Amino acid sequence: MEWKRDWGLTTRVLLTGFLLFILYLVFMTVLVVFFPGVSIWLIVGLAVVIGLVQYFFSDKLVLWTTHSRIITDGEYPELHQTVEKLCHEADLPMPKIAIMQSPMPNAFATGRSPKHAVVCCTDSIMRLLTKDELEAVLAHELSHVKNRDILTMTMASFVAMIASIIMQSFFFSALFGGNNRNNGAGWIIVWIASIIVYALSTLLILALSRYREYAADRGSALITRNPQALISALSKISGRMEVVPPQAKAKVESANAFFIIPALTGNTIMELFSTHPPMEKRIAALERIAVELRVT
Repeated sequence: MEWKRDWGLTTRVLLTGFLLFILYLVFMTVLVVFFPGVSIWLIVGLAVVIGLVQYFFSDKLVLWTTHSRIITDGEYPELHQTVEKLCHEADLPMPKIAIMQSPMPNAFATGRSPKHAVVCCTDSIMRLLTKDELEAVLAHELSHVKNRDILTMTMASFVAMIASIIMQSFFFSALFGGNNRNNGAGWIIVWIASIIVYALSTLLILALSRYREYAADRGSALITRNPQALISALSKISGRMEVVPPQAKAKVESANAFFIIPALTGNTIMELFSTHPPMEKRIAALERIAVELRVT
C-alpha cells in the first residue's frame, strides 16, 4: 500500500499547529509582562504533568470510561484476523483489541504509539456492518494509530491546559478570599487573557480534531482500497445512532472525541464546535478519494 499524503489536509494541520504555537507565545508574554510574580514554571510544570498522564495513560483511561475490555486471541477470531490483515497492509504492529458491550455501534483507537495501541469496537457494530464495512471502520481506527493522533492532540492541548489551570487558580483564589494586592490589575488582565486563550485554543483543537478525522478516513480508503465501504459504514452507523437511547450515549460522553462518529448526536449550534466533520462532508471527501484511486 502506498501511503499518499494529502498536502492540502497536511497544510491545514500544520497551520493549526503553528497558530497554537503563536497563541502559546503570546500568552506567555502576557504572563511575564502583566504578572511577573506568577510562577510560570509551576504552571507549565503542571500542564506538562497533566499532558504526560494523558499521553501515557490515555488507553487505560478511555477503556475504563467506556467499560471496554481487552480480549484474548481466542475470542472473536475473525476480528483478530481482520485487524492482523489490515496491520500488514498498513505496516503497523498488531495492537491490542478490545470489545465494548453497547447498543451504540461505534469504534475507536487509543494508545500513545503504534506499539502501545488499542483498537476497540462495540459488539453491536459487528452485528450491524458487513465484513467489508467493518474492515473499513477498523482501517480508519488504525489510521489514527499510524498518524499518531494521540501525540498530536496531547501536544495541541498544552496551551489550553495552561490557560485552564490559570482560570481555575483565579476562580479558587476569589472563592476563598485570596488576592494579590501588589498586582491586582495584573491578575485581572491575566485572567481575561486566560479566558480568551482557552477559547481560541479550544477552537483550534476542535479544528485539528476534525482534520484528523478526514485524514483517518483517507487512510482507511488507502489501506482497504475501498472507500465506498467506509461511506456505507458511516451511513449505517449514523442512522443507527439516531435511535440509540440517550442514556447509552451519555455513559460514554467523555470519550466522544475518540469515536468514529460522535456518541451524542443531534443538531449542533455551530459546525465550529464539533470534534468531527459533518457526515455529508466526510462522504464527499471519500467520494473524491474514490475517483482518485480509480485514476491511479
